[in-house]
Amino acid sequence: MISPIQNNANDNPLADLISDDIYDLLSSKGLINEKSVRDYIIRQKFKQLRTNKITASEAIDALREEYPYLQFDTIRKIVYQIHK
Repeated sequence: MISPIQNNANDNPLADLISDDIYDLLSSKGLINEKSVRDYIIRQKFKQLRTNKITASEAIDALREEYPYLQFDTIRKIVYQIHK
């Protein structure tokens, strides 16, 4: 039996961009930048919180609860980062 924690680790956090098979293949080859994936997830969650009329400061605080190892300014930089 697979525990929920292990199952979540195998989930494709980029499902809206690439298929599970492609994600699994790239991940197995070590071609997934985990920090970039984390930042992408943080940006998506921030956008969702802002859509729900949460202030930017409250949204960042909520994200800090999920990612306690990140400082407020670090999350702020992630969510307001300009993509090239």
